[in-house]
Amino acid sequence: MHAVTEFIAAGEPWRKSAMNLDLFDAFRAVMQTGTISAAGDVLGRSQPAVSRMLDRLEYELGIKLFDRRKGRIIPTAEAHLLLDEVDRAFTSLGSLNDFAKRLHSGEVRRLSFAVLPALGTTFMADILARFYAHHPNVRVAMHVSMSTSVEHSVATRQVDFGLAETPFTRTSFETQLFIDSEYLAILPPGHPLAKKSVVGPTDLASENIVGWSPIVAVRRRFDDVMYGQSAITTPAIETNFSSSICELVKRGLGIGIIDPFTAYANHSSELVLRRFSPRLAFRIAVMKPIDAEPHPLADDFLNIATLERDRILGVVFHNGVGDRKL
Repeated sequence: MHAVTEFIAAGEPWRKSAMNLDLFDAFRAVMQTGTISAAGDVLGRSQPAVSRMLDRLEYELGIKLFDRRKGRIIPTAEAHLLLDEVDRAFTSLGSLNDFAKRLHSGEVRRLSFAVLPALGTTFMADILARFYAHHPNVRVAMHVSMSTSVEHSVATRQVDFGLAETPFTRTSFETQLFIDSEYLAILPPGHPLAKKSVVGPTDLASENIVGWSPIVAVRRRFDDVMYGQSAITTPAIETNFSSSICELVKRGLGIGIIDPFTAYANHSSELVLRRFSPRLAFRIAVMKPIDAEPHPLADDFLNIATLERDRILGVVFHNGVGDRKL
């Protein structure tokens, strides 16, 4: 326990009611100026009034703060310890007061959202950099979690909006399709399948798969596609993070299926992208609480995100991020 907390807690009589900040203010002024009269001048109070405030503080705390000697006051060791705590408290109060003023004037605003991991790293970092160029005083809270958790955050109004993969299990929010794209096959550049322009289930039947864990929705859809063509396979390694799949494929541990945004963020000469057929949809929707008030900051953020979305999809599917166009 902190020394000041110890002697305050041990003091009697300790008052459990809220302490009067004016008493601490008077104590602080006396400690800073060295005399009661000088403290009175700073506080705009009479000397007797300041003296009574010190007496009251000592009574409330049950601690002797000053020795009175021939008209002089000498701070005790406890007074010096208390001053450190009081200074920190008044500094915090000053910051709080300044924040409240800026909040009242509209200088401080807040935006909170939840997003799935595929978009929660590089993509969102780029969006936030551009967003802050226009809104430098906004406080942003970004929650990166699995799509089911994003749904919960939006449904319970913990965030202003969410970005998650469809389909959803809840209906207690409004949705708007944000991304309608497809998953891609990812493999090492020297792999025989890298010679093909399109990779399918039968190509993967005899390969090591670095796959999604069962809790990820796309895993179930991928399995359905594989079973539909009698290409039964079990992932050698499972993970619920798309970036992890890229790193594992780079190390030659298998072939993976990833979304185009993760492919863009992890593009390197150590990876080759190929279309996967039949098409495995990658659909992301914006979710907002039902009947939510208009949120201009959220609208601005999503407008920037829309432009970046279009740019990335153009690079991946039209310019190509592998050794050939997709």
